[in-house]
Amino acid sequence: MRLLAFVLALLAGPALAQSTVRIVGTVENAAADRLVVKTEDGSVPVALPANVPVGAVRDRTLESIKPGEFVASAAVRGRDGKLHAQEVRIFPESMRGRGEGHRPMGQPEQTMTNATVDGVADASGGRDLHVRYPGGEQTIEVAPDVRVVELIAGDRSLLRPGAAVSVRATREGDRLTAVSIQAEKDGVKPPP
Repeated sequence: MRLLAFVLALLAGPALAQSTVRIVGTVENAAADRLVVKTEDGSVPVALPANVPVGAVRDRTLESIKPGEFVASAAVRGRDGKLHAQEVRIFPESMRGRGEGHRPMGQPEQTMTNATVDGVADASGGRDLHVRYPGGEQTIEVAPDVRVVELIAGDRSLLRPGAAVSVRATREGDRLTAVSIQAEKDGVKPPP
């Protein structure tokens, strides 16, 4: 259930995305209702609601992606017209269909595609993932250096001093409140 809540928070609609910020760094300290994240710019306090989902990731290889898996990929459309993956996240079976579709993201020519892998083929620059979603399909080129991770469950015990975290939070004035957290687990750090 925690993983479901975590992924739903990640896939929140554009309205939520516009009012959220991402805080990337390491845990400076954590309490029941507050997390302090040490970033490149200093310490950032974040309120922790009792039900905030905490997840983690497991590294996967590009070669391990198989047809039938449900994935999310941020990508940028290159001058060649192809979508070039910036990252690939593999969802657990229980999350199949969440946020499904293809849509623009914040940067020019950047997209997010949540879809089922229909085919995988070797390509000159790595591998091509052919993905399908209701009403469409895309081919996304994934270079060998693109990080591939699988979303896995986590909990608050991962919020230890020194652990890498990526926190999505809402901002109300000067107050930040966590919406979801990806935390380092077994030495595997979350994508920024």
